[in-house]
Amino acid sequence: MARRSPAEGARHVNQILILTTGGTIDKLYFDALSTYQIGESVVDRMLATARVTLPYRRVELMRKDSLELTDADRATIAAAIADAPEQRIVVTHGTDTMAHTAQALRGIAGKTVVLVGALSPARFAESDATFNLGMAFAAAQVAPAGVWIAMNGTLFDGQHVRKDRTINAFVVD
Repeated sequence: MARRSPAEGARHVNQILILTTGGTIDKLYFDALSTYQIGESVVDRMLATARVTLPYRRVELMRKDSLELTDADRATIAAAIADAPEQRIVVTHGTDTMAHTAQALRGIAGKTVVLVGALSPARFAESDATFNLGMAFAAAQVAPAGVWIAMNGTLFDGQHVRKDRTINAFVVD
């Protein structure tokens, strides 16, 4: 389902496309045993709370944990980016395979693509999701064309980054 910001319908040169794919940012946990599902995206609510006024369009591509993403899913993400009229794109994504998806998107030319996720769900009180999304939204506006990852307060080149599970953070590869 596509959603638009309050400036709905505006064709703005700086309009941002937000593609949601799932991941921890949208997880809903049901019990102490970590039973979860990927819920409806919270991106619109987070941007409304932040009072974002820049036009954006949100499209839900899938609701998957990134460990479940396939090469076909990555091709779907790439096609959505390539076919979009917007030049600036934010992709919400699970952190476990985010760097792998960034590698798969390296052939996209002329667009600024920023992948973003969270290490704890946006619905948690102490989540990094809001900060990361805000950073990705800003990075999409100012970063040059290419594939980027916005995590841990850093904008990483998507071709030279990996998730270090020992410190639960992204590092330059």
